Amino acid sequence: MGRIIHLTDNNTEGSYIDDGVLDILKIANIGNLRDNPDLLVFPYSLAESNDSIGDLPILNTSHHNYDKDGKCLSLKVHTGNLMGFIGMNETSVSIHSRFTHKKKQGVADDEGKDFFLYYMLQKVLSINLLDLKHTTNKEDKALDFLLFLFPVLLKKALSQGLYKEYQHRYYDDARVKGTVDISHFIRNDIPFKGRVSYKLREYSYDNTVTQLIRHTIEYIKQNPIGAEILRNDQETIDNVAQIVMVTPSYDRHNRERVLNENRKPKVHPYFLNYQMLQQLCVRILKHGSLKYGRSEDKVYGILFDAAWLWEEYLNTILSKIGFTHPRNKEGKGGIRMFANPTDENSFDSNGRRIYPDFYREDYILDAKYKHLNGSVGREDLYQVVSYMYCMDKPYGGYVYPDDSNQKATRFKLAGKGLEYKGDTGGVLSVIPFKIPQKADNWKDFLQGINQSESRLKESLTTRCH
Repeated sequence: MGRIIHLTDNNTEGSYIDDGVLDILKIANIGNLRDNPDLLVFPYSLAESNDSIGDLPILNTSHHNYDKDGKCLSLKVHTGNLMGFIGMNETSVSIHSRFTHKKKQGVADDEGKDFFLYYMLQKVLSINLLDLKHTTNKEDKALDFLLFLFPVLLKKALSQGLYKEYQHRYYDDARVKGTVDISHFIRNDIPFKGRVSYKLREYSYDNTVTQLIRHTIEYIKQNPIGAEILRNDQETIDNVAQIVMVTPSYDRHNRERVLNENRKPKVHPYFLNYQMLQQLCVRILKHGSLKYGRSEDKVYGILFDAAWLWEEYLNTILSKIGFTHPRNKEGKGGIRMFANPTDENSFDSNGRRIYPDFYREDYILDAKYKHLNGSVGREDLYQVVSYMYCMDKPYGGYVYPDDSNQKATRFKLAGKGLEYKGDTGGVLSVIPFKIPQKADNWKDFLQGINQSESRLKESLTTRCH
């Protein structure tokens, strides 16, 4: 029986650990996350995160306690913005959001419901579940996360069209188009009956990749929450039906063969979006074997960038009240910083653009997942103020998730800020977004967080009147 260590994100003080210490040290020392094919990091593989979370440590350790032989007996574990599930050998680490119920500082209650993480995933990935009745099994939380990702990655892949690749097909008819198969011809067509056995190399939608996706679909259907996710919306239903239609040779007994054929990712430049889907499908189908048949020092699991998730969740709220959310990595929505960025001798000859998290005709808004406690760091402060100046916006602010009774704070800027009389501009705000902490069930949590969303929209809507 493996050990499960429950932690919460952004635990800077550290949590004391005296079990699974050697595995914890190995996980903390993992370098390039991309080198671990059974460890999915979202959205690192989709290149959507503003920060390269592939460069972030999964865990940090301190206060190491060694015995006389140099073996580490205990240590403190520190977490950052990564949430999810990671395992190595007999040790599994579940990193909950810091807004789940806690037994003590930085250590999650293993019976607690991580409502906030599931809620953000549902909103960002457009998954509509009525409740979390299927997500209470501690052993299958990692699988639940994988299932949440399947519809959005399937949609992203199919946006490039159905995957097709060359396949060798065998025919026995009078319309010879390819290479005659002499052995088959002798065996099947002599005496001559007007048919010739031949093989043809042709494009086919029924191939190793689409078969992998089909096997994953059939596997997901057997899971209660998975079956619900596949029926989530009409687009998902249509995408599933499309895969089923183009894989007539599907046979559930061929799952291991299909998995072996997909050990290496497809690298066709036109179908790049299939790479992440292929990796996800393999991870889902191998979930049981990874869980119970672990190889020594092999790392597996799924991690989410909490800062990215928080920003994308805020977009589902702010986009409804006129805010634009630029896409830095995609080069979309940026604003030119200089009026004439074409001078060859200029230090900004590349036409530099700025990408605030959110902006509106009157507002610059920065999303912060970390707890601000009513104040912000120097770099964050200078960034938003410079955006306000360059884009000539009267208001700026920061919004962050809060688990206390912190009140919004407002600061009047000097200099250009004083040109605005009273409350008409030149104001910088730090806005806490209340995350329900006393909700014992999903219904109560939804009621509480919907109230927080309404309060945020109301406070920002009044600014434009």
